[in-house]
Amino acid sequence: MADMIANLALGFGVALSLKALMLCFLGCLIGTLIGVLPGIGPVATIAMLLPVTFGIDPVGALIMLAGIYYGAQYGGSTTAIIANIPGEVTSVVTTLDGHRMASQGRAGVALGIAAISSFVAGTIATLFIAALGAPLTRFALLFGPADYFSLMVFGLMFAVVLARGSLAKAVAMIFTGILFSTVGTDLETGQARLTFGVAEIYDGIEFAVIAMGIFGFAEILRTIEQRETRVVQDAPIGRLLPDLSDLKMSSGPILRGTFIGGFLGLLPGNGALLGPFASYATEKRLSKEPARFGHGAIEGVAGPEAANNAGAQTSFLPLLTLGIPPNAVMALMVGAMTIHGIVPGPQIVSKQPALFWGMVASMWIGNLMLLVINLPLVGLWIRLIRAPYRLLFPAIVLFCCIGIYSIDNSAAEVGMVAIFGFFGYVLMKLEFEPAPLVLGFVLGRLLEEKFRQSLLISRGALETFVSHSISATLLALTAILIVISLVPSINKARNKVFVE
Repeated sequence: MADMIANLALGFGVALSLKALMLCFLGCLIGTLIGVLPGIGPVATIAMLLPVTFGIDPVGALIMLAGIYYGAQYGGSTTAIIANIPGEVTSVVTTLDGHRMASQGRAGVALGIAAISSFVAGTIATLFIAALGAPLTRFALLFGPADYFSLMVFGLMFAVVLARGSLAKAVAMIFTGILFSTVGTDLETGQARLTFGVAEIYDGIEFAVIAMGIFGFAEILRTIEQRETRVVQDAPIGRLLPDLSDLKMSSGPILRGTFIGGFLGLLPGNGALLGPFASYATEKRLSKEPARFGHGAIEGVAGPEAANNAGAQTSFLPLLTLGIPPNAVMALMVGAMTIHGIVPGPQIVSKQPALFWGMVASMWIGNLMLLVINLPLVGLWIRLIRAPYRLLFPAIVLFCCIGIYSIDNSAAEVGMVAIFGFFGYVLMKLEFEPAPLVLGFVLGRLLEEKFRQSLLISRGALETFVSHSISATLLALTAILIVISLVPSINKARNKVFVE
């Protein structure tokens, strides 16, 4: 306990500096903005802003990018309640009861309980990360190359199971991402791999290029072709603070949602996405009057919003302690760390404690800032919802091109972003989810590196992957997961969950 207090004191010392506070506020503000304006989301925004982080110190850059991620969760609920459009995928559930509350003249209460739920969940999740950070790091230090290889295989399999669409398509995306990661010059043999004589990719494909193309440009193309149908609630917002009866009805769902979302956020393969859905189903099942859900039940807003924010924050834990990104946003955070020469994993806590604990402390400060940004400025966000979104696209595309050009002053990389943008758009049209591709790309290089290290240490013996207890356990769990996911009844239930 004393160590945790000392570590948090170090973190707040870093996060309360003027520069860190400004970057945290900027991240939360941008996150809220992109959450309010449906169409792009945090993945595409962080991909676009990766080049900007070159001129910022590593701690400040990661604090800002983290603020964008969990800030988008707050902003997404505003659009869901006021316009019945989820600004974020995780805000889909909030539309069911949140917008109905708005149509009943209780929009302010719905917005207030969403913000309070998110703040409480964020505070508990911050303490959870602080408590588990050091023990998980000590556990991760026991891992050898074979254990890390098996852990990444396990994580990629989870990504397949938790991806929307068919299992075959998700597996195809994972392997495509790993294939892209092998492009370039082999560091051991010096041979060019899959370059086809193109000099610009001899050093490999830049992470920012593939991320900005597949998430940024592709998302823009997809959104442009959709017709905007926004029905913004014209009823008065009303009071923002819930009364005692509202708080009493919401307290249980908030705590349960925090636990559900926090646990699912730890799972590799975007488990945080399932948190709000699982929370809503739990509250409806526990309710004495389940018929109220879908007709303005405040529990249907409180629980999912708590799960939403808790999952967003706990998903940082596997990244910072094990070095494994559990979802596409965390894969982008790996890219940001790589840009600054930081290797994610257990070494961060021991060698760069200011970075780890500074980020943890900034999450609580960011949640406090988001209360100020969201509740008093709700009128501003409603006016932004009414703005024609198509007017923003030219500016976004221009900003993306300038950002990607600034990385290496290479016009060829701008062209590659356009190619990957079209590729990502085609994937979306064919109902392939791009998130597993980015996870495969990020983990592909580490996967190859740990595989080679394991074989070098064992002198080519493949038995090394089952002779280590940690590695053997992880591979056994992977095999069990594969078998379970192929059972027809379970696969059918999985598909039903994502359809709902």
